[in-house]
Amino acid sequence: MSYKHFHRPLAILLLASTVLFSGCATINDYDDPRDPLERYNRFMYEVNDSLDQAIITPLAKGYKAVLPTPVNRSITNVFNNLVDLTSVLHSVLQFKFDHAVSGLGRVLVNSTAGMLGLVDIASEQDLPRYREDFGQTLGSWGVGPGPYIVLPLLGSSDARDTFGLVVDWYVDPVRQIDPERDRWAISGLRGIDKRADLLSASKIMEEAALDKYEFHRDAYLQKRHSDIYDGNPPLEDMEE
Repeated sequence: MSYKHFHRPLAILLLASTVLFSGCATINDYDDPRDPLERYNRFMYEVNDSLDQAIITPLAKGYKAVLPTPVNRSITNVFNNLVDLTSVLHSVLQFKFDHAVSGLGRVLVNSTAGMLGLVDIASEQDLPRYREDFGQTLGSWGVGPGPYIVLPLLGSSDARDTFGLVVDWYVDPVRQIDPERDRWAISGLRGIDKRADLLSASKIMEEAALDKYEFHRDAYLQKRHSDIYDGNPPLEDMEE
């Protein structure tokens, strides 16, 4: 495998890590213990938000306007099918064998009768989807989240999930696509498709949130904590 196949994503994460460590040396004017890098994080959030408003959101709106709803849904289904495949691996690593069986069943059904995932037949057959990633796997092994981090372009994360992103990138089926041009085109399509699916949620957030940064941070941290426990965090954590 040549260096050019993996230097770009790692360069992004390396940049994030470099800024992160430089941010550690600054004095934080805020007092949330989950977010000791809030000064840097707010800056990077504004950068990401500006890029989103100027480039990504217009692309997502155009994508949604041009594609018929059934086509849009089919593209989303294909990418969800790939997520189901990697989720099987993480379910095994977390000893959630019932999740692994369900996920494997989903992949087999949707990849065959569902025409490579274009149609989500598995959901109609009551095979639930369990989204698992390496960040959740580390959490199930007892690894703490560490500080909240806003990554360049990639958005909300924490120390544990940032490391998990590297592992998930290595096992991503899209990464196996050749030539490299097609791989990056499909990765871009996946990103725009995901952003298009979140347009309505973004509108609600903009109308409801007084501080968009805090809204994003709190929502992300709460969701990831819930994900570790499959939606049932310990009672003492909920009270806290």
